Amino acid sequence: CAWSIERPPGDTAGCTFCHTSSEERCSTRHQRHQFDPAVARHSEQCKACHWGKDHRDWEAYDISIHGVVYQVNKWNPTEFDFSKKLSDADYVGPTCQYCHMRGGHHNVQRLSTVYTSMGMSNADRGAPLWKEKRDTWVSVCDDCHSPRFARENLQAMDEACKDAGLKYTETFKVAENLMLDGMGEPMPKDLAPDWSGQHIWS
Repeated sequence: CAWSIERPPGDTAGCTFCHTSSEERCSTRHQRHQFDPAVARHSEQCKACHWGKDHRDWEAYDISIHGVVYQVNKWNPTEFDFSKKLSDADYVGPTCQYCHMRGGHHNVQRLSTVYTSMGMSNADRGAPLWKEKRDTWVSVCDDCHSPRFARENLQAMDEACKDAGLKYTETFKVAENLMLDGMGEPMPKDLAPDWSGQHIWS
């Protein structure tokens, strides 16, 4: 990604730990000294990579109601029986693996719940792919919640993205005006580019 490829090495150390070779990727979920599926089913396994300033996935999960339920109950085998396959799991709350590897499927992208890959309801893209991905997202939540609950949360996320987009546009315009007035500094070449890969402003 242009967003990260030109960042200083200290910022990408967490990325290269996993994104090196296919041989290295397995050992981040399955520890080399304890290659046990029961260990890999714990949410902390995902924390090895999915945390930090560039993608705060673990932090978001950990402070969510799902993460709190997991932290409080993870040592209770009647609430989280990690000896069972994911397809047979009956957890009191979802782990990262339960949703992102639903049914025990190793292709995380197949049933991805990554919001940015689902399209937005208020942007009519006209592609059946977006509807299919959004319906899949709802179906994952539907394991524990009602479809209405999941769709309402999906709509709330759409609205948050719309609001964020408006704020981003507004902020971008302010920065552009500062540049036009000669008050902005060009971004130094050794700093990260913006999401589009262009060095714009500091």
